[in-house]
Amino acid sequence: MQISKVNKSEPVALHDQVVAEIRRAIADGEAVQGERLPPAVDLATVLGVNKNTVIRALHILRDEGLLDFTRGRGVRVVGTPQRGAVMTRIDELIAFARTQGYRQEEVVALIRARS
Repeated sequence: MQISKVNKSEPVALHDQVVAEIRRAIADGEAVQGERLPPAVDLATVLGVNKNTVIRALHILRDEGLLDFTRGRGVRVVGTPQRGAVMTRIDELIAFARTQGYRQEEVVALIRARS
């Protein structure tokens, strides 16, 4: 998997830059379904960030369904870039709905009513 260092002078949070780099690697086919990612400490060294920054990014990608953590087997790619994009949009929708006074359950009910 080919990843580049993050830009610490950018206004984007470091963990979000790491998320973007890993998403890009998946989208470009550099990291495919079933492939094991390097350990967080190795990714941190390559990216020039703290290991905890990488771990935070990996958790975000796991929550989006792109990665899976298995004890003894490491972190594996399990999702597709399309799924990650949908999950990102869902998170954005929920965040927007909260600013409008809606709870998550109400947003889900609205979506079900539309389908």
